[in-house]
Amino acid sequence: MRAPPPRITNLALLAVLLVAFASGVGAVAAGTKSGRWVAVAHGIVGVAVVLLVPWKSMIVRRGLRRARRSRWASLLLAALAVTALVTGLGSASGLLRSVGGFHGIWLHVAAALALVPLVVWHVLARPAHPHRTDLSRRTLLRAGTLGVAAAGVYVAITAVVRAAGLPGASRRFTGSYEAGSFDPAAMPTTSWIDDVPPEVDPASWRLVVADADGERELSLRELSGHDARLQATLDCTSGWYAHQDWEGVPVAALVRNIGAARSLHVHSSTGYWIQFPIGDLDRLLLATRAGGAPLSVGHGFPARLGAPGRRGFWWVKWVDRIELRSTPWWWQPPFPIT
Repeated sequence: MRAPPPRITNLALLAVLLVAFASGVGAVAAGTKSGRWVAVAHGIVGVAVVLLVPWKSMIVRRGLRRARRSRWASLLLAALAVTALVTGLGSASGLLRSVGGFHGIWLHVAAALALVPLVVWHVLARPAHPHRTDLSRRTLLRAGTLGVAAAGVYVAITAVVRAAGLPGASRRFTGSYEAGSFDPAAMPTTSWIDDVPPEVDPASWRLVVADADGERELSLRELSGHDARLQATLDCTSGWYAHQDWEGVPVAALVRNIGAARSLHVHSSTGYWIQFPIGDLDRLLLATRAGGAPLSVGHGFPARLGAPGRRGFWWVKWVDRIELRSTPWWWQPPFPIT
């Protein structure tokens, strides 16, 4: 296919990058199979970026012939884009699970986040303004061809990974790999960003429950008297998942009077917190044991939340307070900030 004008290429690449970022955020948040399409879309869009590289490289080569002080920023943008693509493909295939102790998926995310300010700078410094004439039959045909080609290459890559028996063939739809299923001791002990396992005295520890009737405190001994069981999958955004048997007390049994509450606020002793829709109440378990044994400190001792169908950052560890609130659940950052 004949190369489109540079302005069209730049606009197409910008649009694809925006969709890649949006679908990437959605893929991190998706925890149920109904959200699989977001992860698939992210993979297809990633392939589309690669397919646009030959056209974009011609523009880059012309730009490098000009002496510009900002050349370093353009080169850094290109390097980060390549890093994001390589780590994304490496993580998906299983050929690049970690680098220097860092999970490949997080290197992919870090490179993508670092790209954002550079892409914004590039758009402002070298704007490619869309024209009304851009919506021509030829442009739409090119966009359609790009989409079909990207989807086809994505399917082919997936088939090759499975046929070759690469590790990526066994990953979950979220991109995570199995680690420590039904064996809590072998399950990774990752935490969100800067969370550090706290020192807890089980004798003095208390869980505060606040509902429409007021506040009350429960000891670990009182909670340990419950043996409700839940088999659920903990799928961490660090790139691993584990099926586990959890035991504890249903959160619905702790909250006696919902009143007019619209959300459930779950707080950790580290300051970490998440707010759930009130409709999730009957699905949540405050776990004190995993696999028949008390939780380890790294896994949230003395109590952690079990949230089936949600990614790992919803599974609050070291829970010390459960509180009903009148604010809607979405009145919070899309991802925890600490």
